[in-house]
Amino acid sequence: MGRAPDASRAALDVLLTDAATGQGARFLQPGPAVRVAAGLARRPHRAVRRVGGLGIELARVAAGRSDVRPSKRDRRFADPAWERSWIFRRVLQAYLSTGNVVDGLITDAEADWRSERLARFAAGNILDALAPTNYPWSNPAVMKETIDRGGTNLVMGARRFARDVSRRPRLPATVDTSKFAVGENLALSPGAVVVRTEVFELLQYQPQTERVLEAPMLFVPPTINKYYILDLAPGRSLAEHLVRQGHQVFMISWRNPTEEQGHFDFDTYAQAVLEAREAVAAISGEARIHLNAACSGGLISAGVLGHLAVQGRLDAEVASLTLLVCALDNERPGTASAFATRELAAAAVADSARRGYVDGQALAGVFTWLRPNDLVWSYVVNNYLLGKPPPAFDVLYWNQDTVRLSAGLHRDFIRISLENSLTHPGATQVLGSPVDLAEVDVDSYVVAGLTDHIIPWENAYRSTQLLGGQSRFVLSTSGHIQALVNPPSGESRATYRVGEDNPEEPELWLEQAPRLPGSWWPDYVQWLQQRSGELKPAPKRLGGRGHKAIAKAPGTYVHAS
Repeated sequence: MGRAPDASRAALDVLLTDAATGQGARFLQPGPAVRVAAGLARRPHRAVRRVGGLGIELARVAAGRSDVRPSKRDRRFADPAWERSWIFRRVLQAYLSTGNVVDGLITDAEADWRSERLARFAAGNILDALAPTNYPWSNPAVMKETIDRGGTNLVMGARRFARDVSRRPRLPATVDTSKFAVGENLALSPGAVVVRTEVFELLQYQPQTERVLEAPMLFVPPTINKYYILDLAPGRSLAEHLVRQGHQVFMISWRNPTEEQGHFDFDTYAQAVLEAREAVAAISGEARIHLNAACSGGLISAGVLGHLAVQGRLDAEVASLTLLVCALDNERPGTASAFATRELAAAAVADSARRGYVDGQALAGVFTWLRPNDLVWSYVVNNYLLGKPPPAFDVLYWNQDTVRLSAGLHRDFIRISLENSLTHPGATQVLGSPVDLAEVDVDSYVVAGLTDHIIPWENAYRSTQLLGGQSRFVLSTSGHIQALVNPPSGESRATYRVGEDNPEEPELWLEQAPRLPGSWWPDYVQWLQQRSGELKPAPKRLGGRGHKAIAKAPGTYVHAS
């Protein structure tokens, strides 16, 4: 359908605001609809033309002469009956035609940016809910399954529905959790916990080569997810891949905060990154390390590097910075940004301060409703109408394995995002140092996902304009998670883009960056090797220099619920 491509784009401020206050219901509010209606009332000829056009198109649909077709990427209408059956084809075309007209009416109203985005989001969610695929009497696959199984699919679906709505977040189950366990078939790269503090555990992975590159690597994972998306499973682990290429790899595993850790703030996590960096340097015997940070971990790491730059320690302690699906600049307004106001943000901060944290299930619920077709309605059809169990998929298991966000960090993230303060020199202070990202003059490797619904790739690209040093920007043609879990494979259809220059506007970069086949991981390995020094004998044991191995990977913090 013709809805705006930004209709599911997210922003840190609204995600954290809605998760804290439980204000998801305000996604559907009357104000924007009234303003769109008022805009159409001032331009009645446009509304008349649109509605008249819908009548003409519906007549074509009824006569079998309509050319309206769903997008090839719309998996809802993959069943051949939508094309071959005259009745289902007409139902589909009528639905798509109506959606196109609604989208056009919102455009014709010429409402202000915020009202337009809110109205488009609300209309999109309503239309998605009304899709004929979501109902047993208008979905050919469901009708066939019901006949074949004598209706037992609907009985089993009703049981699953009752179970799902009885527990938070009261959404369809997206994964068969019985098939996975951390430490058994997830997060399996061999290693040890070499540091444990109140805030984090530090994992050191066992070298897989006889010789290793001098400069080690420290991963700083997201603070609102568990670390093992970076060590998902054998053959699908970025950490495993780098170890096998001769890199020394260390991983932070954040503690899952409770009410007692509500005081953990941005500086708490920044100090933790510094402590982990110092431990990696001591264990490896190398002063300069690569810092690899994902999503919200990238915000913290950028702040840490700004602090080191002020102290004159950056060049001596950091070899490079990698940012994975991370936006330091939130200038580009997406739909989600339209929901955020300072009043709601203040209410969210106050609410999380009372509890001491933002609940991980609440965060997951907000993320889910930004992609309802993929994360809600497809599972309504699969679980409840077809009566099938949800799939067993490692990424989906990780996605539901949520963590809490401490109140202090929640407050600081809200402030940084609403003020977009990392883009203004000195506007953010980290550990007492005013941060100017232009002074972070180490080389950087920046990865984004073309279809990322959480971090718009254009926002991630702008990091290349903020950071000092040379930046290599890589755009994976995938989403937020698949951009990370992107192993090289002969059967993979993955592609990525990389350009030699970084013009100011991301659209100009996209025009000149060639599309390359396969995974970006090998490109990253080559980039790292050029900045990692010489080869030396791999350490014979993990830990050392005051940091002994105290437990096997994946440690204990990753298991905390």
